[in-house]
Amino acid sequence: MNSINSCKQTPENTQRIVPDFCWDSIDKVFLDMDGTLLDKHYDDYFWEQYVPEVYANKNHVAHSEARKVLLDTYRSVENTLQWTDLDYWSERLGLNIAEMKQEVSHLVDIRPHALNFLEYLKKIGKKTYLITNAHPDALAVKMNRVNIRPWFEEMICSKDVGASKEQTEFWEKLQNFIPYDKETTIFADDTEKVLNSARSYGIRHLIHIAGPSSEKALSFSSVYPSIANFKELILTDS
Repeated sequence: MNSINSCKQTPENTQRIVPDFCWDSIDKVFLDMDGTLLDKHYDDYFWEQYVPEVYANKNHVAHSEARKVLLDTYRSVENTLQWTDLDYWSERLGLNIAEMKQEVSHLVDIRPHALNFLEYLKKIGKKTYLITNAHPDALAVKMNRVNIRPWFEEMICSKDVGASKEQTEFWEKLQNFIPYDKETTIFADDTEKVLNSARSYGIRHLIHIAGPSSEKALSFSSVYPSIANFKELILTDS
């Protein structure tokens, strides 16, 4: 039986929980998008730098002031559907957020070894699903730059489900879209709050992504098995 733990070693000078499961026991694979398959630098730059810059120019305020106001505004709806709803932010900020997403879409990039991992999952016959909080319009922008749709059975947005992934009800409602066994499903995400929600629902196999942004240092979870990149989950015959 193929055990991840028996085949992988923890890199030197790091402390973390290593994945310990067997691919033979996995039926479905759920993968987050931003920070998991795609480099989160695009989203961090967009919301923390680009939107404040455009907002500041439009409202004739200092960039630093605009950034502070917007970060506080973001936090007020964090972990809700509004947080990733481009229509909501366009109306609230008086900006065309979907259009702005396209303007900096050249920053969209796939994380190291993500494509190799998707190829591996297909090779070993696992049904793979994209499970994202991203708004459908944001998903479309990213797929125009990095088209990974062919690797997935389905791509599910939280807007379609009617709850954010941080809410336990999301995972129950997801059963209406993708019937799945909590014992034989594995889910990878870069956000511990999301993993907490999935764990509360009872999903057994959870993986934390320690390096969601190429511009930030690795940060391993003290609660969940962590990986720096998907190469660690690809087993070879050797």
